[in-house]
Amino acid sequence: MAGPGLDFEIEIAELEARISTLQRQTERSEASEGELRSLRTDLAKQLRDVYSSLDPWQTVQVARHKNRPYTKDYLNLAFDDFVELHGDKHFGDDRAMLAGFAKLDRFKVMVIGHQKGRTFKERAACHFGCAHPEGYRKAMVKMRLAEKYKLPLICFIDTPGAYPGVGAEERGQAQVIAESMFKMSQLKTPIICIVIGEGGSGGALGIGVGDRIAVLQHAYYSVISPEGCAGILWKSHEHAPKAAAALRFTSDHLKRLGVVDDVIDEPLGGAHRDHHQMASRLKTYLSKALGELETQSADQLLDSRYEKFRRIGVFLENAS
Repeated sequence: MAGPGLDFEIEIAELEARISTLQRQTERSEASEGELRSLRTDLAKQLRDVYSSLDPWQTVQVARHKNRPYTKDYLNLAFDDFVELHGDKHFGDDRAMLAGFAKLDRFKVMVIGHQKGRTFKERAACHFGCAHPEGYRKAMVKMRLAEKYKLPLICFIDTPGAYPGVGAEERGQAQVIAESMFKMSQLKTPIICIVIGEGGSGGALGIGVGDRIAVLQHAYYSVISPEGCAGILWKSHEHAPKAAAALRFTSDHLKRLGVVDDVIDEPLGGAHRDHHQMASRLKTYLSKALGELETQSADQLLDSRYEKFRRIGVFLENAS
């Protein structure tokens, strides 16, 4: 069960509550078994109807769901032998940026990803997934390590944006994100980047340059958050749904615009309803992509990566 929290899921929550009540009964009659089967059918239909027609603002709500799997969840479910690496060798260790060695089937990889934290204490320690400059410097140190040992790099993007505080700006937030993007463009090892939840602004781009860019079905990837856009254009966060519709940042838009290469389907009702199935789908995608990229030389990777980002976007030009 996904739990409460989304205003467009009221009927779904009611069905789930009724199913849960019936499942807790120790002795069920034939009539109650029939009712349970009927309720499960109704729930599947309701989930399919709702999640096949989400508007952009609803997609943002799903991407931010408190039960959505984070980087640590995927590391536990899809990878083996994860060994976390700490520190940026300059300032400190940013909990909002997770990095370390791991195994994915037959591949030894380096994983870097944003981490939001599940409890309030964890979220506060991770700055709600907003990395400081030391987080991106830590990421770059691990990128160089991956290149040195010829390990593929996997990046999980899930952040509302880079940390906007005064201290972060004093330590060179914008500069370090630019350096990270440049480093990734020159890295002589395969890179796969996946937006697993929120892909907000430069905080996402800092670990978003790769040979394969994918997005989960109900995630979003944007130059700015809907609230930030609404605050600039309409001077009020109340217009966030309108901004979300204008930004064209859902998986369908991103695929059509050429911003991402692939969209990874989520389980019925979203990734927050079935962590294991989502992790299995993610693992299947990563294994296939790594198998395709391992056949390419370093020069081929760099050339195709450069061309890929040169082609991103759809442009309208006036012939006159």
